[in-house]
Amino acid sequence: MAKIEGIRIRNYRTLYNIELGKLWDSQSSMPLSPMTVVIGKNGAGKSSLFDAFGFLADCLKNGVEEACDARGRGGFDRIRSRGQTGPIEFEIYYREDGNARPITYEISIDLDLDGRPMVKRECLRQRRKGQSRGYPLTFLLLENGRGFAWKGENSGKAIDETKHPNHQNLIEAIAADSLESAEREEVQLYDARRLGIATLGALKQHPRIATFRHFIEGWYLSYFTPDAARSLPLAGPQKRLNIHGDNLGNVVQYMEREHKERFKRVLSRVAAKIPGVLSIDTEKSADRRLLLRFNSEGFIDPFYAQEMSDGTLKVFAYLLLLEDPDPPPFICIEEPENGLYHKLLISLASEFRSHATSVKNGSQIFITTHQPYFVDALAPDEVWILEKGKDGFSRIRRASDNVTIKALVEQGLPLGGLWYSDYLDG
Repeated sequence: MAKIEGIRIRNYRTLYNIELGKLWDSQSSMPLSPMTVVIGKNGAGKSSLFDAFGFLADCLKNGVEEACDARGRGGFDRIRSRGQTGPIEFEIYYREDGNARPITYEISIDLDLDGRPMVKRECLRQRRKGQSRGYPLTFLLLENGRGFAWKGENSGKAIDETKHPNHQNLIEAIAADSLESAEREEVQLYDARRLGIATLGALKQHPRIATFRHFIEGWYLSYFTPDAARSLPLAGPQKRLNIHGDNLGNVVQYMEREHKERFKRVLSRVAAKIPGVLSIDTEKSADRRLLLRFNSEGFIDPFYAQEMSDGTLKVFAYLLLLEDPDPPPFICIEEPENGLYHKLLISLASEFRSHATSVKNGSQIFITTHQPYFVDALAPDEVWILEKGKDGFSRIRRASDNVTIKALVEQGLPLGGLWYSDYLDG
């Protein structure tokens, strides 16, 4: 299972400079857990952190200029940290599986001379087999759309960037190196507003770039709303729930037809969590719209999605997502507790963890929440506390970094209760 072990974000909204987990230059840090949950007060930056993942995915899909304007972001100047003039920067440290050598992806986004967002710098690195110290091999390096890529699975160049402050003349220095590997090829992108991994990741000679591109393409960010799930889509099976959940009935249609046993598991788990729900199926209307039906105990006629509670639809959608036969590698969910009965939250957290820790068919799960009942089901190493500093920017720390909190949880005190009682405040 592919897994993000760490991420660093600079200059993105309130996230002026935050770091979660393990990075290539902080090997002593603990990597992110399979399920990572971020808590914090209103305005601490949870939504900005959630949207940072969506922004990266949008950059890959549509380019950085469109990503800056998508989802109501308002453009580059609105998402760059207030009062700052530097670029927006992201660094992701991940492994394709438990035995794979970790890969670092770095991207820097700034304005060009015409004031348009562009990719100022893009870099992919990977350590050699057995390497534990020193600079990893760089196998993609682009500055303003120009640079180099190294082909194959193991080629690259160890670059000491301290010798090139602000990366001045770095591309020229590599170009002038006559002893460089024959696996190196020069790259010149037609449009610097597009990511290099989007173009090179489609080429067979760059398998590592392709792997990372596919990893980000597979991210699932849930913007699920029950009202969207109550819509009436055209009939037709669809494999995966979309980000808003308005194809919920289509996915039910697909699971009923292609994965009956998986769908039965979803129904039994829904029934266990929401008493009275006996079965869920679909019905085609005369105009080929798809109706989602809930058959409840004590009633002959079914209830339709339009009549069901927000909580029922939400629990059903999440469980259906977790039973995806080909699950996304990374699932990001913002405030799953909205509309749910508080006693359901501990059970839901356990469902998420069970999926995230599944060796065979799991996904890494990233969640933001402000519900203590949900946090009660979590361990300190799964929880990150996001706070707003006096300078107006967010700062973050792991709950397990506080030895007192760890000791209290080990004594049986629930983490959510400690948060509610202000023990987690800085």
